[in-house]
Amino acid sequence: AARMKRVLREAADRAGWGRRRLPRGQGQGIAFHFCHRGYVAEVAEVTVSKAGALKVDRVVVVCDIGAQIVNLSGAENQVQGSIIDALGALMFQELDIQRGRVVQGNFSEYPMIEMSDAPSRVEVHFLKTDHPVTGLGEPAFPPLAPAVCNAIYAATGRRVRQLPLRRIDLRWN
Repeated sequence: AARMKRVLREAADRAGWGRRRLPRGQGQGIAFHFCHRGYVAEVAEVTVSKAGALKVDRVVVVCDIGAQIVNLSGAENQVQGSIIDALGALMFQELDIQRGRVVQGNFSEYPMIEMSDAPSRVEVHFLKTDHPVTGLGEPAFPPLAPAVCNAIYAATGRRVRQLPLRRIDLRWN
């Protein structure tokens, strides 16, 4: 629990959690995940227009994956790639099954994330701890969806109850 609290506090601090009141339509959300002995917390900052257009403006990620990172640039890239991949899954990816068969016949019918959908900033921070080195391939992927959905709720007051987000009406008054 202490490692979880530390990454959550660090992510909140680095993202400026609660330091300013955001206007309606903008929000922050936070989420945490533990897997492969790695601890990751993420804060997502979003803007949702009154018409329901979602933009993930910034994601702040804090990871505790142990005592040593041999290739810092590679580790940062791995986390950034997880964020982009997770955002694509959250916003677009879906397979439709009709009469026991997948409807989509090729990748042209399976929407993927585009550069314009990606966050303008993904900030990655690693805590140096005395714990054994852990995996980094998966831990940054799972907390992105709940962080973004919590931020959508903070921005609009609307709860997200199904995915992908492209099917959800995010309009607000």
